[in-house]
Amino acid sequence: MQDQHFLESEWDYCLVLDACRYDVFSEVYDDYLDGTLEKRWSTGSSTPEWAYRTFTGDHDIAYFSGNPFINDLGIPLNELKWGASCDYEWTASDHISNVFDVWKSGWDDDLGTVPPEGLTEAFYDHQAAVKEADRTVLHYMQPHAPYLARGKGQKLKQIQKGIRKQEEAEESGDNGGALASLGDTLRPKVEDKLEGSELAQKAGLWLELDPTDVVTNGTREAAMALYEENLRIALESVAELVEKLDGRVIVTADHGEAFGEEGVWEHHIETHISPLMEVPWLEVE
Repeated sequence: MQDQHFLESEWDYCLVLDACRYDVFSEVYDDYLDGTLEKRWSTGSSTPEWAYRTFTGDHDIAYFSGNPFINDLGIPLNELKWGASCDYEWTASDHISNVFDVWKSGWDDDLGTVPPEGLTEAFYDHQAAVKEADRTVLHYMQPHAPYLARGKGQKLKQIQKGIRKQEEAEESGDNGGALASLGDTLRPKVEDKLEGSELAQKAGLWLELDPTDVVTNGTREAAMALYEENLRIALESVAELVEKLDGRVIVTADHGEAFGEEGVWEHHIETHISPLMEVPWLEVE
């Protein structure tokens, strides 16, 4: 299996499916798309790590981002106070020529995420930028939770609240004082403890699941059923868009998703296990 070689590969449009496992993708993609599929090894097990290790130079890309970690805010990942918890001094706007914050403009409050049609709408609204750029990326949030069939996303809503608070603090010149500094010191330590606990990881996932399904089918089966449905919803939208694109199109992922393998649930920075690192690389016909 070769490395992902995201930027080194030839493409005009790259459609990134956030947290998409290779094995699940390989079972369902041909219901929607034709092409040549490869398994590739990502550069990171989470979006911040993938972005930091992938976009290292200056890249002429129109990047439509449904993921708030890749944004045009100009705040380095290691300074974000709403969830990155990493040491990466990386800012998307320092490396990518044009980032469109679809995680903000295309947000759906009821779903608690950016649905696929939000990316499509933003893409068509900014065709001038697409034509000027060498290449274009559409970064979909799905199959990443929240699961659209439930319409009760919780985790990303918390990130949205954190973004708004940090933007307000940046504008007012208020860094939160001693309490914020204390929080910045303690938060990584707390999250390290949580990531070492399988129960804590499952508890986070339970926010996105129906308790009845968990009791009846177990956490893994309940989550994977909704995860596959999320992927299918994204692929249906991707298939409609691909028909209208002129150029070489790739469908891939930033990282995968774990459902209990090696005691890991969801995805975490620098957790290099196969379910998180093996991603699809589909050259669409």
